[in-house]
Amino acid sequence: MRARACLRLFFAVLALLLFANARAVAQTAYLPHYTTKNGLPSNNCYYTLQDRKGYIWIATDAGVSRFDGAMFENFSVDDGLPDNQVLQLREDKKGRIWFLSLNGQLSYFYNGKIYNPDNDKELKKLNFNAVVVSFFEDSKGRIWFGTNKNIIGVWDGESLLKYSSPTMEKQFANAFIYEDLHGNIWAYSTTASFLYIRNNFVLIEDDFLPLSYKTLALTKDKLVYFLNKDGLNIKSGAMSRPVLRVAPELLGNSPGYIYANDDELWLSNNSGVYVIDYDGNTKQLLKNVDVNQVIRDNSQNMWFTTKNGIYRLPAAKERLYIINKDQGLSTEVVKSVTKDEKGKLWLGMGSGDLNILNLKSKSVQQINIADKRKYNTIKQLLIDKKNHTLYFASDYGLGSISAASPQQKSLRFLKETNNSVFVVKNFSIDTSSKLALALSSGVVIINDRTNKFEFSSLNYKEQQDYFKDRSYRVFYDSRQNLWFSNISGLSEFNHGVLNKYYEHAPLLTKRINDIKELANGTLAMATDGYGIVIFQNGKVIRHITQKDGLNNNIINRLFVKDNYLWAISNTGITRISTAQNSFSINSFDYANDLLSDDLNDLYIDTDTAYFATNNGLVYFAHGQRAAQTKAPKIYISSVLNNREVLDLSSASFVLKPDERNITFNYSAIDFKNRKILYRYRLKPDANWSETKNRRLELSSLEPGTYCFEVSAKSQDSPWSEPAKFNFVLEKHFWQTWWFFALLLVIGGYILYAITVSITKRQKNKEQEQLLLKNKILMLEQQALQAMMNPHFVFNVMNSIQHYINTKNTSSANKVLTGFARLIRKNLEICTKSYINLEEETEYLNLYLSLEKNRFGDKLIYSIQIDQQLDKEETLIPSMLLQPYIENAIWHGIMPKEEGGEVNIQINQQDDDYLRIQIIDNGVGINNSLGQKKGNHQSKGMSLTKERINLLNRIEAKPIQLYIEQLGKSGTSITILVPLQ
Repeated sequence: MRARACLRLFFAVLALLLFANARAVAQTAYLPHYTTKNGLPSNNCYYTLQDRKGYIWIATDAGVSRFDGAMFENFSVDDGLPDNQVLQLREDKKGRIWFLSLNGQLSYFYNGKIYNPDNDKELKKLNFNAVVVSFFEDSKGRIWFGTNKNIIGVWDGESLLKYSSPTMEKQFANAFIYEDLHGNIWAYSTTASFLYIRNNFVLIEDDFLPLSYKTLALTKDKLVYFLNKDGLNIKSGAMSRPVLRVAPELLGNSPGYIYANDDELWLSNNSGVYVIDYDGNTKQLLKNVDVNQVIRDNSQNMWFTTKNGIYRLPAAKERLYIINKDQGLSTEVVKSVTKDEKGKLWLGMGSGDLNILNLKSKSVQQINIADKRKYNTIKQLLIDKKNHTLYFASDYGLGSISAASPQQKSLRFLKETNNSVFVVKNFSIDTSSKLALALSSGVVIINDRTNKFEFSSLNYKEQQDYFKDRSYRVFYDSRQNLWFSNISGLSEFNHGVLNKYYEHAPLLTKRINDIKELANGTLAMATDGYGIVIFQNGKVIRHITQKDGLNNNIINRLFVKDNYLWAISNTGITRISTAQNSFSINSFDYANDLLSDDLNDLYIDTDTAYFATNNGLVYFAHGQRAAQTKAPKIYISSVLNNREVLDLSSASFVLKPDERNITFNYSAIDFKNRKILYRYRLKPDANWSETKNRRLELSSLEPGTYCFEVSAKSQDSPWSEPAKFNFVLEKHFWQTWWFFALLLVIGGYILYAITVSITKRQKNKEQEQLLLKNKILMLEQQALQAMMNPHFVFNVMNSIQHYINTKNTSSANKVLTGFARLIRKNLEICTKSYINLEEETEYLNLYLSLEKNRFGDKLIYSIQIDQQLDKEETLIPSMLLQPYIENAIWHGIMPKEEGGEVNIQINQQDDDYLRIQIIDNGVGINNSLGQKKGNHQSKGMSLTKERINLLNRIEAKPIQLYIEQLGKSGTSITILVPLQ
């Protein structure tokens, strides 16, 4: 969680005070302050611990929190704590974080999980019915517990031994336990000193006794610093000696946990923190803040545990200081800053005043500007070194004052001779006498700023001392050329010649917030959203953006010092090395997190950087050579599989196929920079994916072997060594090789069975087709025989005989010829399954002409064929129509005395079917069937129907047959034949 919300409170209320008697004005350090607003579970904090990984743990009255520099991860009874009120924290050699609770129950955090008496049977043995006040692990791995009662316990991981003192005056209550250089175990209480000998504690006479178990500090060398009634002492084994006398009023004000080393004592109590060196010099920190504890982390940061959250004092080389209203400034808000030749800092204040800070004495001189309507805030300062004059500007005015002897009477104010209001955006001076103004109406040049500090808006000479359009910035370079930016872009006024560079470079049309000249004469321009533009010899030679390392593309101010270009934005400070046009970027991580959103102006001195902020003048020491920042440590803090927390103590994990939803929580430990970038991958040969998120959720992973790697970096650091998590996601049984092999075998068998079945069916079908074709041939032979109806043949022969007997040889020859042609046609047709319409028409005409010759006028017939049909290409089954026509003549027309008519119509019904209709006006099929006696049926028609059924079984499209009576008489036979 970001710790930025409360930064503005640091400067005014909860600042770190470092004072010395010789100074009239003290300096205040920036002090990050973390409370519930930043993520702590409670502001009432009891204890702070840094574990071996670097996390800061905080015990509060509402649970425990783990802090990595950006986020607080909180734990409570809901997560497994036996009590939310945790008084102390300890880490053992295994890396377990022990929680010493107010209710006396012990628990610990290990590999992402909290173990308590309910889920760890060994912890049930650690029951003292008392509050554990001290915790120590000796060289043998045994853990010693001191309690607020007359009980000391020792636990070897399996069994617990308890000890109590038999002497009422010399008891174990609130004992501090430690091991000396010789491996001896000591118990040190406020009333006595005990040595563990032969499995028991022996009373040792000692005149140096601690004020409480809190006022002892064990060093890595197994020495003990402790406070007694006289001050600080050091104990080595049985020997104790005083180190430093401490004022009784400090010792009597409820001292908390102390920190001591070879140089100084850090004492916490109800009034704050006191830093006392061994020469007796005292500095107070966090005045009037109730502090419970002081610790130093492995990066030399000091942490203060209080009843109002926790504070961090950065390491000395990363410490930022502030001078604000408490130190003599007229207001907290500093809008501008510069330095004169005498080494004094000039500050333009948000209250419209000028403040002069003597850096040696830290004294502040205030110069009040009376006209607050015009000079409500001083936003820009410039020193005229030649004339020893300071120029200052507000939004509605510009003035000057003697820098050599800054007195109220030396104030001068720029006048518009017509008393018109003008809005100042920016101003610049050259080395001679000119002053250029960037106004809302344009750029104005005043040629003699020393003797004629005025201008007239009515007497402009455009393109000489005035350039119209709203302007933003003006700047005189070392060659006295005037550069300015307006709504059109960047221009240069060079000895009477105006160069409009924005016409040739689109980037120069953007708004420019500041212009500075580098050591080699190159111009650097701060843009409003497009980073920094480097301009040389009329061309843009470099464009620096966030992709190159800037912390923001909106740059507000620039400052050039030696071979470095400094830039400030709403997100902090960036320093760019310009040596040999390399433009390497370095950011001050430890400062950016505190200065963001508050920066107004800057001035860079030889070894100190000064910043005008809304909370005062901030400064810190800087080294001109930028050292690469060490990469932050990265850890996988927890892994959830289907919402269940995994025990991270295992080297690798094997997950079941349905455990595909995995969540990784990871964090980098960095107390200087909260802008951490992460990258991750799931395979060693995969590409890295970058993210700012500290949590990665993976769902529906495919089975396989994975190695989750995550790495981190700050803005100035390389990528860290990755943290890794190995796991295997098992396959479903249907994804395994043996399942695929089984499927292959089964599939092969099924394919074989199907192939055999298809082959068998194909053979059966071929045999069936053969039988059908044989049957069709047989039926065709029978149809041929049926067509040669004996009555028909007998009648034809009688007709021929009649013509011969009557000497009508021509008629006999005609009938005989037709009959012969019909027989020959029958013989031709019987060899074909399909014939075309031309052949069918010829055959039907032969047959009908013979019937006509026999019946004479009693039979009338016609054959009508659609002209659109191609008779030679259109095929129909052979011997299909004749039986129906014969039936129409014999059973439809002949029973009528007057005879009748047969009409045959052939046309195309659609793209798929040929339509054939046989229509007669005979007695009608229904009437004919009703007059029949017995079960006589036309053999030709029955054979034809059977042939149709057989053909329909062979062909894809069936032949359709419809027979109906037309009213009271007449019959219609419709045959739909698929087009071939």
